[in-house]
Amino acid sequence: MQVVVCNQVGSLDQLTVEERPSPDLYPTCVRIAVTACGVNYVDALFVQGKYQIKPPTPFIPGMEVVGRVTEIASDVAGINVGDRVFANIGLGGYVSEAVVAASRVVVLPESLTDGQAATFMQSYLTGWFALVERAHVEAGKWLLVLGGGGGVGLAAVDLGHALGLRVIAVASTDEKRALATGRGADAVIDSTLSANEIKEQAKQISGGGVDYIYDPVGGEVGETCLRALTDDGQYLVIGFVAGIPMLPANQVLLRNRRITGVDWGAWAMKNPEPNNANLAKVLELIDTGKLHPVEPVTYPLRDAARALTDIQARKIAGKVALIP
Repeated sequence: MQVVVCNQVGSLDQLTVEERPSPDLYPTCVRIAVTACGVNYVDALFVQGKYQIKPPTPFIPGMEVVGRVTEIASDVAGINVGDRVFANIGLGGYVSEAVVAASRVVVLPESLTDGQAATFMQSYLTGWFALVERAHVEAGKWLLVLGGGGGVGLAAVDLGHALGLRVIAVASTDEKRALATGRGADAVIDSTLSANEIKEQAKQISGGGVDYIYDPVGGEVGETCLRALTDDGQYLVIGFVAGIPMLPANQVLLRNRRITGVDWGAWAMKNPEPNNANLAKVLELIDTGKLHPVEPVTYPLRDAARALTDIQARKIAGKVALIP
């Protein structure tokens, strides 16, 4: 089997591809011949040693895989050889073959391609957790999505529309803005404008202010767009690829605004059953055509470093998958 290995944290270029023996099949597990590996921005942070969780080296990056079941432990029921499945590995997803606990495996509907299935979970379950579990959003209200053309933001646009919100997506290129519009954005804003112009356009479009901000970007635009919130508006902290925003406390206090942290990964590990319920709801909405995960840009497994570099450089509209 082929695996992508991080032998020491630092530059993305130091990732290597190795040939390793197939892993043993343990009780309660299944073996998957992987056809697509999901790639996320956080994977690059793991490799660079910039994430708050720092696994010991060497390690295999990645968390999402899709493939066909080729072998099943004798104590596993409900999964069959030949099933096309998705698995959340946790860490170790950039591989051509995986042995995974059956409890982490979901048989996929035909409505998802391998690429879509390998790349929807982190983005869509983060969005569902943020909008439904944390914000308790109300249909008809305004949602401003920063980074609305990337994988995480685009999923929030799609989910927001499905939940009945009026969505404004902020994205940097015509291609990214078109993707957001195609997934239900009511309006789009060019993210290459100044932070103040983005704020003012959001206020103008929404008729005075937005009710929710979904922010995986941070930095100056996050700090400034806090002021686009209405009274009692809610700012959802998803991430900060542009730097940790210095949110002015006076702007929170004077307008009774709320700031809410969203760490889906940590919550999911502590709450597997509610997370599985959320996954089932998202899959149902995908299967019924109410959600529309993007078909990812693909790279060969051996080009994992280039894929992560392109994600960090914001060259990608939507999502990325590695193909073994």
